[in-house]
Amino acid sequence: MFKFEAEVRTEKGKGASRRLRHQKKFPAIVYGGNQEPVSIALDHPVVVNQMDKPEFYEGIILVIDGQEVKVKPQDIQRHAFKPKVEHMDFIRI
Repeated sequence: MFKFEAEVRTEKGKGASRRLRHQKKFPAIVYGGNQEPVSIALDHPVVVNQMDKPEFYEGIILVIDGQEVKVKPQDIQRHAFKPKVEHMDFIRI
């Protein structure tokens, strides 16, 4: 099972997302279950290197504020022609 460090995002919007992408990160959201949705930022090179493995889509662990959350990728928005992820949605398992 894959484990990734995620940081909670406080800034939202197009400008904040663009600043994240310039720092080699991308925005994501974790939702589902009986908890509130959480906006997070993930390290782009670390995540993209694991995305070609089928196990990635079966479930991963995100460490958010020191707490492990088991999630599954729900939606992935990719750049139109670059091999980059623009945004990801995760659903809690």
